[in-house]
Amino acid sequence: MEHRPGSQKVMGSNSGSANYMVLSASQKTAVATLCSVAGALCGLENAAVLFLIASCRHLRRKPSYLFLGSLAGADLLASPVFVCSFLDFHVLNRVDSRETYLLKLGGVTLVFTGSVGSLLLTAGDRYLCLGHPARYKALLTPGRALAALAAMWLATAAVSFLPLVGWGCCGPSCSQLFPWVPGDFLLSWIVLLTGLLLAIVLAYAYILRLARRHAACLAGRRAQPGPGQARLRLDVQLAKTLGLVLAVLIGCWSPVLAFMAYSLFAPLDGPAKRAFAFCSILCLLNSMVNPMVYALRSGDLRTAARRRLAGWRRGPQEPDEARKTSATETEGGPGA
Repeated sequence: MEHRPGSQKVMGSNSGSANYMVLSASQKTAVATLCSVAGALCGLENAAVLFLIASCRHLRRKPSYLFLGSLAGADLLASPVFVCSFLDFHVLNRVDSRETYLLKLGGVTLVFTGSVGSLLLTAGDRYLCLGHPARYKALLTPGRALAALAAMWLATAAVSFLPLVGWGCCGPSCSQLFPWVPGDFLLSWIVLLTGLLLAIVLAYAYILRLARRHAACLAGRRAQPGPGQARLRLDVQLAKTLGLVLAVLIGCWSPVLAFMAYSLFAPLDGPAKRAFAFCSILCLLNSMVNPMVYALRSGDLRTAARRRLAGWRRGPQEPDEARKTSATETEGGPGA
């Protein structure tokens, strides 16, 4: 109890930071329950997806699954980073120093922006695959996919921690929703995220149009099955899957972005700030839903999961049997 007066002193140094902590006792209980359940499910689901991709050499060599692995990694990190930071501030009302708070907020910004950036790269991958199928493998090699991921994460980190490294504020210039965060930085981030979402929407509008065209083509060629037709069917399925992921993304992020934009031009009262706190949990729910969407709809991931479960059920193999199984898989190749 002796720590609380000191905390109030720190809060007072941020021009009324206590106004950011607006949840009642019952609302804190609801928020803690939602975050705990969604965070646990989010972590388990994305960890399973990452494990399947990392343990399957065939998937690790595909740019599509490198990008999906980045998405799962960002969503996996979102679980502890967002939940700990959010509950610390809104439920426990723990007040950190400016540097510690902005470090935590930068981590949250990093993982969520990285998740959207991974979806943008995935949209670009699908655009090349369906729009330029003959040149796809030459245009997007695994090495180029990894380079694109590295550039995206470096750029995301540079943007996310700008308030920590010097883009500060004082008094009225600070955001109404986040202590020590300048309103102009929040506006810049809203514009950045909206631009990313718009680019993804435009890419998927073209991709899904191609998917419908290819689906019509498949309907006329059902009597002529072959490896090319199977690959096209998988590409169409993955495009539709990622379109569903995009719809979920926009549905979860629109309320948060709307609140952020509104706060830049009009004062927010207590009920509005409480509504924003609950809407923020939608971002975590988006990270929880993503693996459900693409893991359940991806034939490659379902096959990898079935093989892994079958291997666990069989238990450890004898050396001769293990060598025989390994030789069979090698002869079957990646497409087996």
